[in-house]
Amino acid sequence: MDLKKCKILLDAIDYRNLSKVAKDYGYTPSGIWHMIDTIENELGFPLFIRNSGGVVPTDNCLRLAPYLRDLLKCNERLAQRMAEIRGIKSGSITIGSYPSVSIQWLPHVIKAFRADYPGVTIQIREGIRQELQSWLDEMSVEMCFYTWRPKMKCHWIPLRDDPIMAVLPPDHPLAGAASYPLSRCAGEKFIMPALGRDEDVTAVLEEAGISPSIAFSTIENFAAISMIECGLGMSIMNELITKGRLNKAAILPLDPPRHISFGIALPSLEKASPAALEFVSYAKRMIPDM
Repeated sequence: MDLKKCKILLDAIDYRNLSKVAKDYGYTPSGIWHMIDTIENELGFPLFIRNSGGVVPTDNCLRLAPYLRDLLKCNERLAQRMAEIRGIKSGSITIGSYPSVSIQWLPHVIKAFRADYPGVTIQIREGIRQELQSWLDEMSVEMCFYTWRPKMKCHWIPLRDDPIMAVLPPDHPLAGAASYPLSRCAGEKFIMPALGRDEDVTAVLEEAGISPSIAFSTIENFAAISMIECGLGMSIMNELITKGRLNKAAILPLDPPRHISFGIALPSLEKASPAALEFVSYAKRMIPDM
């Protein structure tokens, strides 16, 4: 199996949508299916099952995926090392990130990095923590920009802390206060981000022994803020999320203060590509001062 087929197969596993994969590579969906049939014949077992929503990888396909990713990573590192020897910076970087980081911080880092290394292509995949961790574990991304949690099995590079804020409707009794007592969350109509799976928010609440009454949940933080502006409830979220948007909601620091710690996670610093390591150095230099 050649490297291009490996890449197409992994994209099919990640996206589970052959039409998107076909468009990305300039093929027709039937052309991608023919390629997969060829690979299946080479391997001697099926790789995907069709369903109404797209394709689902078989268990054997998922068992094969980590080895294909290792093969592509080794090829990428070899290409970048060879480029370094020739004095040419090239390659590609796939980055996982919280949406707030990719909106507020990464564009500035990418602009500075690309000015010095125009030959390096960069792809960003956004998701919630569980998605990012899964991508990092299976090495479909080279690094993740998210927050520190205990017992993380990766190389962690701290960047900066970000305060947790209370986000209140504009007519909330405490909208004009200097701070918001965290304990009051227990009696509020709470809007939970990330469909109830926001580990940064749940960690703050659990540490304080608070089990709020969840009135609504939404995957998008901006949707949560819009709901709060309409008086449907309140929430807490890190300050970075609230920046770059004209908010009608009241945004107050918590009492007592709470914060989350942003950084970069890599599966292994020793196995990271030269381009990835250089990008990390730009992020370490720039983000703490943003």
